[in-house]
Amino acid sequence: MRTLHERGYAGAGVREITSDAGVPQGCFTNHFRSKEAFAATILDRYHERTQAIMDGTLRDKGRPPVERLRAYFDAITERLEAAGWRYGCLVGNMSLEVPEQSEVLRTHLVEVCRALTDAFAEAVRAGQDAGEIRGDLDAGDVATFLLAAWEGAMMRMKVDRSPQPIEQFKRVIFASILAPGVKAGSPQ
Repeated sequence: MRTLHERGYAGAGVREITSDAGVPQGCFTNHFRSKEAFAATILDRYHERTQAIMDGTLRDKGRPPVERLRAYFDAITERLEAAGWRYGCLVGNMSLEVPEQSEVLRTHLVEVCRALTDAFAEAVRAGQDAGEIRGDLDAGDVATFLLAAWEGAMMRMKVDRSPQPIEQFKRVIFASILAPGVKAGSPQ
């Protein structure tokens, strides 16, 4: 996963993948029928990790909905910082790189993005029901926008190698979607 995340789909050959994993090349072909199948498996594993973060943040019904969103973005920000603001999101990276190369991976990415968007929509709807998030916005539209803007902020973060785009994203998003009277800068 690390090799694909750091080098990209095109930049990570089977030789690099197996070398970084410390296994012979034959192990790769014994487990995966193609690099495309390997990438789909890596996307699944990465998505499982993201789902675990979502379960502990976005789906944590013990927190107010806006705090769930903040907690998710903060948890991912910690991971981005630990990587030196260099690699961003594997889903976003692959979304930029593979749709023209692989219909299988493009379709897989659509499914992963749909699951991410659904989790955001769930938190947004809960926030609307609680009066924390503007009710005049469609929850699905907000969720789609959140994912797109978040991925864009991570892309810019990689270019700048700085947390500034992530922090700007958080300030603007919360100032834009919160219901009147809900403070943008602090948890509820």
